[in-house]
Formats: sequence, C-alpha cells, structure tokens
Amino acid sequence: MLAMQHDSAVRHDLIEQLAAARHQSDQVFALVKDDFLYDRPIAERHRIIFYIGHLEAFDWNLFHERVLGLNSFNPEFDRLFAFGIDPVGGGLPSDQPSDWPSISEVQEYVRKIRAVLDEKLDEALADSVPPSLDGFPLSTLLKVAIEHRLMHAETLAYMLHQLPLPKKVSHPMSLDLATTPVVHRSIEIPAGVVTLGLSRESGLFGWDNEFEAHSVNVPAFAIDQYKVTNRQYLDFIAAGGYESRAFWNDEDWHWKTEQGISRPAFWRREGNQWVDRAMFNDIPLPLDWPVYVSQAEAKAYANWAGKSLPTEAEWQRAAYGAPGGEEREFPWGTEQPSAAFGNFDFERWDPVPVNAFPEGQSAFGVQGMLGNGWEWTCTEFAPFPGFEPFPFYPGYSANFFDGKHFVMKGGSARTAACMLRRTFRNWFQAHYQYMYTGFRCISR
Repeated sequence: MLAMQHDSAVRHDLIEQLAAARHQSDQVFALVKDDFLYDRPIAERHRIIFYIGHLEAFDWNLFHERVLGLNSFNPEFDRLFAFGIDPVGGGLPSDQPSDWPSISEVQEYVRKIRAVLDEKLDEALADSVPPSLDGFPLSTLLKVAIEHRLMHAETLAYMLHQLPLPKKVSHPMSLDLATTPVVHRSIEIPAGVVTLGLSRESGLFGWDNEFEAHSVNVPAFAIDQYKVTNRQYLDFIAAGGYESRAFWNDEDWHWKTEQGISRPAFWRREGNQWVDRAMFNDIPLPLDWPVYVSQAEAKAYANWAGKSLPTEAEWQRAAYGAPGGEEREFPWGTEQPSAAFGNFDFERWDPVPVNAFPEGQSAFGVQGMLGNGWEWTCTEFAPFPGFEPFPFYPGYSANFFDGKHFVMKGGSARTAACMLRRTFRNWFQAHYQYMYTGFRCISR
C-alpha cells in the first residue's frame, strides 16, 4: 500500500512539474505582442514562431511513437519544429515570415499535443511497468522534457531581451534590493580536491554530459568575492580595453574588429551616459549589477586586470568546497534553493547588485555563485571520463564537443531551481554576447 502511494505521488509530481514548466514557457511567449511573433530579435536565432512550436515538437518527438506508440497527426510540423540553431554556427538564417505556418496553425498543433500527452503520459505512468526508451525509464524521459523546456524558458528570455521595447507587453520592473556599497576583494581558496560530475550509481537525474563523477586536484588560488560589475567593466572600457590588441587573442580580436564590438550587448550610449537595456525599460547603467558579456570580452577584461578566468574545477572548488575538505550540496549548505539565497528560479527578469544575497555565500565567503548570471570558465566543453551520450538524444552534448564551446556554471535570474544542482553544466561559444552570463577572475 505504501509503495502504491509513493508511485502515485511520484507520478503526480512529474505531471505537476511538466505543467509548471509549460507555465514558464507560456509566460515568456506572452511577453510578445501578437503582431511581432514572427520577429527575429537575435540575428543568429530562429524567429519567435519557431520556438512556440519547438517546445511541443520536442516532447512529441520524444514520446509519441517510441514510448507511447502513437501515430503523428502532423509529420510536417514534427520535422519543421524539431531542431534549433547553434548561434554563430555557420551563417545567419535567411528564412522569411511567409515561410512559416500561421500562428493559429501552430497554436492548434500545440493544443493537440498537450491534450494527447497529458492523457497518455498519465496513463503510462500509472502502469505497473511504465514504458521505457533505450533502457531509460519514463520518469527520466519526463525530466528530460521538463528541463529542456525550462532551458528554453531562460534562453527565450534573453532572446526577447533584445526585442525592441514597444513590441513587448510591459511588466512593472522589480525594485532593486537595498544593499551596501560593493567592496571588491579576492578570497584565498586553499588547495583541495573537487568532485566533478554525477555518479550513475546515485540514481539521480542528470544530462549525459554530467556523467561520470571523478575527482580533480585543485592547487591554491584566489578568486573575486563577487562577479565583475558594470562599474568595474566601465574602467576597462575607459582604459581602452576594446582598442588594445594586447588583451585579446587573435581569434577574439578578429571577431571584435570584424563585428565592430565596442561594448557589452546590453549597454548603449545615450549622450554622455551609459544606458542598460533591462527587460522592460532602458535605465541608467546600474553600476553594481554584474556585467553580461561574451567569453571573449571576459577574457580580455581578465587579461587587462592581470588575472584569468577560472577553470571549471576551480569555480567548483570556490562554490562548493569547504575548508575541512568536504563538499556542499549548494554553496550555502544543504537547504534547497529559495529566494533568500540568490536571484534565480524566475523570481526576476533582471539582475540585482552582486552583493544582494550574503546568505548564499560559499563556505569560503564567495558570494553570488548561483543566480544573477551564469559565469564563464576557461574550460572547453568536453566529455568527462566515462561519458555516454543519451541514445535517444545523441547530439545533445556530443555535437558541441568541438573546442569552440566553453563551460558556464552557476545560473541566472531565469534559471529554474532544479538546474541549480552542483553537477549541471551550461556552455556557449566564446563570441556570443546575448546570454545572461558574467564572470569573476582568479589569480594563481
């Protein structure tokens, strides 16, 4: 009897998680006024209409035939909305709005998929032996669908951040948290061992690139207590950081020069003042917010400052390590993520000052390592020892093991709480400016 109650609770929880993830993605699409759903806010990405269909197509293509034994009712849409674009990955898309179906057709496609999946997934989870795929249980596949959608809820937010303000449905801006002035300093991190990755024996969910767990020895280093702020990055600009060849490697300098990059993508100049593009307003540049930049820009700043970006293992050590050698579940300890510990889990649309959440500091006193902006590392995105691609989604990670993508850790204001786990790895190319990603520097 107790086992049946547990199974029922797990089934109900997964269905609730899927519904909550749908709510988050629907909330993002609702920001766009109807006349602009065929816009392309970022040149390297698909039009907004694609993503409205993509989230449902992903779930449908994952479950309908191989797991639930269902026939497709619109194979053309299943293919059209199947795959997105890797930014900066080989030329800009050239499709026109007229190449896409009408919004009413796409919305009907979405409605049908949700109705069918809600019914059939609930039935499948209630089976005494739920279906599986390639050896993975239905519960794992549902977590893949849920986190895939939540990832898009975040990446769609930064994409719509670049949509002109008159094309968005305005929301009141969250009031900035009251903080004391930021006093920057470095924190000494003693040498120690970190565990990267997740053990398959744990039974916990993770994406394929999170496996397998292994230990790394990390020599002593010093790390910035806070993310680099807009104020600090202004000093880099004022010092001629974008004009000095010495701070950029050849590839990054070529990109910066060819694209005419001279500032962070979220900034613009208005007379003698710098202005920040918040989600719903243009505001005077908040000096104590973290700066959001590409990895190329972060590296140039670090070179100017006479420092470096951390490796994935160094970042992990500063965030989750402790002086006694133990490793924490979260920087602050074992409590689950909540609004007291950081700016994450869809609480806000914009950053807050880098010192806003002292309760979320790590055992070493490093602050803001989860939320308020992902953080660049200098580690190329590559497989851990023992990596095995998901057979039902073989390209999720493996397609990006190309030496051009770099690991990001932490999370942003729009990162779901379930992806704040210690082993989660994000990644992007070095020349992409639009993510909610900042950085902090280290000295070795």
